[in-house]
Amino acid sequence: MFTRDLQASSFGAGDARPLPRSVALDRTPSRAMARRILIIDDEEDIRILMQHMLKREGYDTAVAAEGREGLKIQRQAPADLIITDLMMPGQEGLETIMEIRRVFPQTKIIAMSGGGQGGVLDFLPIATQLGAARTIAKPFTHDQLLTAVREVLAS
Repeated sequence: MFTRDLQASSFGAGDARPLPRSVALDRTPSRAMARRILIIDDEEDIRILMQHMLKREGYDTAVAAEGREGLKIQRQAPADLIITDLMMPGQEGLETIMEIRRVFPQTKIIAMSGGGQGGVLDFLPIATQLGAARTIAKPFTHDQLLTAVREVLAS
């Protein structure tokens, strides 16, 4: 272990809050270390929030606004886990899941959607049938996201 001066920041300009002057950092590998997660969602606020939450837990993250862009990023720098929204313009989530399964069969997938839970537009069960290891309904909490990520990466 060693110490280093750190700054923690939250969303919004001027929200930086200093951490204690000396914070101990444990250099032993954690579950999150070297785990790369690709977030695919057309809603920029969701991408930013998820990226922030996952980075704070030590994950390496990348983001994409739709499926084609996500697949391009995955080809350049493969992720261990892809979290994809289902309802997006361009290449939507179900099509993206099928392509990930075909090209990257070992990559784990979490599907998320805020549209139509329990109704005719509920695509989360279909995402599971197509190969998503887990689904999350929007809106979700910080703990729900982190629990899903940890469980899927551990499986």
